[in-house]
Amino acid sequence: MTKSETMRAAGELGLSVAEHTVDAPQRTAQRTVTRVDLAEAVYRCVGLSRKESASLVQSVLEELADALIRDESVKLSSFGRFLVRAKPERIGRNPKTGIEVPITQRRVLVFKPSHVLKARINGRVVADEKDS
Repeated sequence: MTKSETMRAAGELGLSVAEHTVDAPQRTAQRTVTRVDLAEAVYRCVGLSRKESASLVQSVLEELADALIRDESVKLSSFGRFLVRAKPERIGRNPKTGIEVPITQRRVLVFKPSHVLKARINGRVVADEKDS
């Protein structure tokens, strides 16, 4: 995560941070935000040590995972909702061979973005309201 991305993220969280210049040129290739990037953002924005920041991010992710394992939904206001959905057993078809194959029942993780996040992704500004 670049400094400008970190600062932007901190501003979106409502944290007060000074604007810094970017040392590295902005990347045009799509990239994935990792656990390390999140810990670094916490380190820079909140002021915890790197070790404490990594521990905090790990604790939050574990709590989210534990809630989902317990079949609870996780709602993050202005971001979205994570929930586990049960899918029944069904017959599928191998598209290459056309042979029918049984697909066992399973639980899948579903993410439903909030209308606020959808609007922000599409470049629109929406008042930060509670999700419906």
